[in-house]
Amino acid sequence: MAGPGSGRQLFLDAFRGFALIAMVLNHTARWWLERSMGWTRYHLVYVTMTVAAPIFLFLVGFCLPLSYRASRARGLGYGRVVWRALRRGAGLVVVGWALTFLVFPAEPVFSGGVLQTIGLSIALLTPLVPLGRHPAWRGLGLAAGLAVYATFALAHPALTAWLPRHPVVAEVWFTDFPLWPWFAIVLLGGALGWAWADLGERGGDRTRYVTRMAAAGVLCLAAFLPLELARGDAWRLTSRHDFILNQHWSPGGVTVLWVFGVIFTALPATYYLVELRGLHARWLVVLGQNALALYVVHQVFVLTIVRQHLGVWFESWWPYVVANAALLALLVGLGRLWPEFKRRATSALRPAALLRAMRTPSGGGP
Repeated sequence: MAGPGSGRQLFLDAFRGFALIAMVLNHTARWWLERSMGWTRYHLVYVTMTVAAPIFLFLVGFCLPLSYRASRARGLGYGRVVWRALRRGAGLVVVGWALTFLVFPAEPVFSGGVLQTIGLSIALLTPLVPLGRHPAWRGLGLAAGLAVYATFALAHPALTAWLPRHPVVAEVWFTDFPLWPWFAIVLLGGALGWAWADLGERGGDRTRYVTRMAAAGVLCLAAFLPLELARGDAWRLTSRHDFILNQHWSPGGVTVLWVFGVIFTALPATYYLVELRGLHARWLVVLGQNALALYVVHQVFVLTIVRQHLGVWFESWWPYVVANAALLALLVGLGRLWPEFKRRATSALRPAALLRAMRTPSGGGP
């Protein structure tokens, strides 16, 4: 759980846990369900895709100001905070490459992925976080996020023609939630996260803040629904009207309303349940606090072990639902064990511990 001065807030961990569940359902729907399951399978894949990764990326930006202030409160200087962020960002990029090697061995190891985008976002945004204490800079951050998305939308036709002639650029920078345009949602999260952090420091009314966010979310969903229904064809709730680049998805203009509608309603709902009603949902918090490790483990389990080695397919919904419930229970159990395992592994790998181990007699000599 979050310790004093950690900068962690339980409702944000629970919200991240909700995103992890959506990600798990997305992957099991892709890799465990037969295509004969039809449009229901497709819509499950599509809806969970539009929920999971956007929440993860939004929370990267939203939590950076909280983490920065908590680090400064513990006496860390600006340079050290930035250096730690750069190390963490680089570590996430390496983990993303390792995951590609383990789960997708046919793919180029250095191809991009959501972990690489998260790592690069942390490295790029952390040095700028102190500027966010000024409201004008938050407005600039929002404008920059809009510009990142708008330039991608305008460049999409040209990129579609250009990338096939530059396969290395396509593999490294334009696969699986690429930095352009997804850095836009990180910038938005950063601006809103600074406003949230300021409210906490000044003792402001955070309930009013999340109420306004929820109202914005409802407006987004209210605008999305008629626009989606007015498309005039049967291709609703599909990627047909979104941006597909290098065989990877980014939301189109109407889908953006859905994405932010979900984020801006689900985050306040989580705050209300966890912080105001005291429904701590410890299992959901465990998933959120250990999301990185569980993100890696569940992909190895779902695809490499269950699908590829055991050859498991589901052609009925009930076995699929039961299997997902068992998988989530397993992930919660692993999440509870992971912090202690990580602590022991880190302790054992420290130079002093390694040196002591080297000096300890094996007991097998004369």
